[in-house]
Amino acid sequence: MRVITSTAPPASLARADREARPPLRIGLVQHAWDPDPAALEQRLSEGIGAAAEQGARAVFLPELTLSRYPAFERAGTEPGRAAEELTDGPTYAFACRAAKEHGVLVHASLYERADAADGLGFNTAILVGPDGELLGRTRKLHIPVSPGYYEDTYFRAGPAEDAYPVYRPGALDGAALGLPTCWDEWFPEVSRCYSLAGAELLVYPTAIGSEPTFPGFDTQPLWRKVIVANGITAGTFMVVPNRTGDEGGLRFYGSSFISDPYGRVLVEAPREQEAVLVADLDLDARKDWLDLFPFLTTRRPDTYAALTEPVVPGAPYGGKA
Repeated sequence: MRVITSTAPPASLARADREARPPLRIGLVQHAWDPDPAALEQRLSEGIGAAAEQGARAVFLPELTLSRYPAFERAGTEPGRAAEELTDGPTYAFACRAAKEHGVLVHASLYERADAADGLGFNTAILVGPDGELLGRTRKLHIPVSPGYYEDTYFRAGPAEDAYPVYRPGALDGAALGLPTCWDEWFPEVSRCYSLAGAELLVYPTAIGSEPTFPGFDTQPLWRKVIVANGITAGTFMVVPNRTGDEGGLRFYGSSFISDPYGRVLVEAPREQEAVLVADLDLDARKDWLDLFPFLTTRRPDTYAALTEPVVPGAPYGGKA
């Protein structure tokens, strides 16, 4: 895989009277699904190893890491037949092996079995340490329902009482991570809630590409703009590993990237090739940016009640029916 490295973080607004934190070097792998599980795991492990060789301390992988993306068609009567146990399935086992082999934290994504009557499972992100410890587990909150992305027929939404967890792994010197997933990246409420909980970087494992009902419409530029903008208003780094390649029903457009709280894209991948991205994160940037533009402290939550109201039946685009 091609390795693309941005090793010099852009200058922050750091004040001279504050001791700077050392930069945090991270990596991500952009991959194409392979029907041969052994070949896929080998390529992913090589990508993780390449990032580790560049000094990355954590490596992040795309959505449903080891699986073909299933939701280009509606699920049948057994939607959870391809789901796996959280810590007793192939994805967790792979993450443990790769983390141990390369001495880094490994993030992956899986279709988690829920053992519910309707057969639906969870779309779950995990973070695993080199000793095999599960350091984080976050279930996708927002579930797509549109053609080509019929995820509502496979996944249940993560429960509200389990939303927005922030993890501070000691191996990353306590850097604060949130692990939402794909469709969550379009919602400014998600990044804001994580920011309010103290997250410094948000990692969005992603599977996005073509739109079957609008085949000539390229959403890639809009997708990146939204995520970068949400990072600006939340004061967070955005780490976005997407898959690439043609899986029949969909063609994924890669373009994985890492951006900072100032809206600068630190490093990005091509659309059509597998790649490894490595970047240094200046974690002081979050505080410096939110000191300059204090979005959190100047909020007006007393005016936001409409955000918690359900959509009015018959008025899905807002307003009254």
